[in-house]
Amino acid sequence: MGHNIDLSNYKIRTDLAIEVINKKVKGIKTKEYIEDNVKITEVVIDKDAESIINKKKGNYITIEFADVTDYENSKKVEEIFSRELTKLINKLDIKNENSCLVVGLGNSKSTPDSLGPLVINNILVTNHLFELGEVTDGYRRVSVLIPGVMGQTGLETSETINSIVNKFKPDFLIAVDALASQSVERVNKTIQMTDTGIHPGSGIGNSRKEISYETLNIPCIAIGVPTVVDAITIVSDTINYMHKHYTYSKLNINSPINKLMVYSPNYLKEKITLNKKDKETLLGIVGTLDDDEIKQLLFEVLTPIGFNLMVTPKEVDFLVEKLSLIIGNGINKSLHNNIK
Repeated sequence: MGHNIDLSNYKIRTDLAIEVINKKVKGIKTKEYIEDNVKITEVVIDKDAESIINKKKGNYITIEFADVTDYENSKKVEEIFSRELTKLINKLDIKNENSCLVVGLGNSKSTPDSLGPLVINNILVTNHLFELGEVTDGYRRVSVLIPGVMGQTGLETSETINSIVNKFKPDFLIAVDALASQSVERVNKTIQMTDTGIHPGSGIGNSRKEISYETLNIPCIAIGVPTVVDAITIVSDTINYMHKHYTYSKLNINSPINKLMVYSPNYLKEKITLNKKDKETLLGIVGTLDDDEIKQLLFEVLTPIGFNLMVTPKEVDFLVEKLSLIIGNGINKSLHNNIK
């Protein structure tokens, strides 16, 4: 049975480059490696691939981890994040004497969107100390800004930032924001940094004006963590997990080893070859659709009735606080040589 489903109206809600890259597309270079169970992916997109995957030309570094609630793990992620951010700063030929403006994007009143403002609370601010002449070598001139969101201020965020940049003239900018992902597994478990700038609110369909080199005339590094997914993603991921569970159970139903094992769902995160016949048996016509077709079907069902909600984990308060500390400390280490 054929299915002619138009995907033109369905826009994937994701800010992560690794979720839209296609290694078959010319102009995309990727490098992946794992360090202490933390996965680092470096992606370079050139002009040829920019329009094809709808991601700006530039460098994207993604850090994926399993847990930051444990102290040792959080310190490990912080160290890797700081190192990768330092590499990106050096790649942009930013010198130690160059001044930096760190901007915390988002809404402090909304927990999933409060990452940026919370990070600012952990940044070492030195600009005023430079004015007083009380700073020793090894520290950079750093100032911070929490511009709020248009719903709070009535002002376009990019225009507020542009005014500050024109007035105080920092040499480069770091913007921190909450992102959206198209994978449940990456929520609060991924940090992305890029030198291409950012569209505040783009992940939840509330895109504001761009903050980038093109709009500010200074290097702009964007750092973000996906804190939300939409309902379409959750339902489609659940269907995929059902397929995997069904296939795994069928293949291992008579295995005596599996009967003795304590139940563990880790196999759901592994690549399992799914038989089309099994998918159809489990879910009928829906089982014959591929991933994109399932997402389009869910989009058509949920969007008109307003149920394509943006969803965040119940422990988001605790996780966002932990992540803001990791990112804040990591930025401090990258900006100031005296902080180790």
